Amino acid sequence: MKVAGKVLVVTGAGSGIGQAVAREAVRRGARVAAVDLNPETLAATVASTEATAEATAEATAEAAAGSMSAHPLNVTDRDAVEALPGQVVERWGAVDGFIHCAGIIQPFVRLKDLDYATIDRVFGVNWSGTLYLAKAFLPVLLARPEAHIVNVASMGGFLPVPGQTIYGASKAAVKLLTEGLHAECAGTGVRVTVVFPGGVATNITSNSGVAIPLDGASASKQATKITTPERAARDILNGVEADAYRVLIGKDARLMDKLYRLNPRRSAALIAGKMEALLNR
Repeated sequence: MKVAGKVLVVTGAGSGIGQAVAREAVRRGARVAAVDLNPETLAATVASTEATAEATAEATAEAAAGSMSAHPLNVTDRDAVEALPGQVVERWGAVDGFIHCAGIIQPFVRLKDLDYATIDRVFGVNWSGTLYLAKAFLPVLLARPEAHIVNVASMGGFLPVPGQTIYGASKAAVKLLTEGLHAECAGTGVRVTVVFPGGVATNITSNSGVAIPLDGASASKQATKITTPERAARDILNGVEADAYRVLIGKDARLMDKLYRLNPRRSAALIAGKMEALLNR
């Protein structure tokens, strides 16, 4: 599905991948209903995107007049999510797809040290939020001539990462839900894509209330290996326009996808070895 001229809902639009996707979608000619839990960062995304559109020579008059609406919302609030499609249609006249980027990680601890409140919170955002969006938007999208659903899972959704076991389980659920939707929507106008980011330079740790116990040298080395949100956004929207089944973000995700399919046990041991020092800090 070509993005230009479409109305897209983008969650997690206040920062990180979601913010970059929202901005890139507008740059490509879409109108965006931007969704985020944080109204302040969401408003900043809208304001900066509008300012960029007005200052860009290639921006159309329509884009300069307004290409993004703000919808502060907690994806774990089912009633609020169920009301969202109507709000988007009221604002833009239609909705042609959603790109679900909102998500959180868990503290970097083993399962035995993780409390149930944190487990419930991670699954609430990552799994229940994804389910609510799919259930709310599917009837609307199935009525469109063409539409697209994108759910952002994680490399940790197909490869076990000690210290992120619950996060990985929630993203594995997102993976299978999305792949199931792809099968169920076959023969309709709705295309479905699942995205597997590796390391991306976002503030998901602070948004999740989590600290990564890395020293300065390790953090600096890690920063050179991860993908920018802007590159991730381009890859995701390229996937939408190519009707891709899956999109792998970053060299790390692409490499580990191949290794894990060749030798799951060895690949899991490799990641476990890298996480051991971090978990023992």
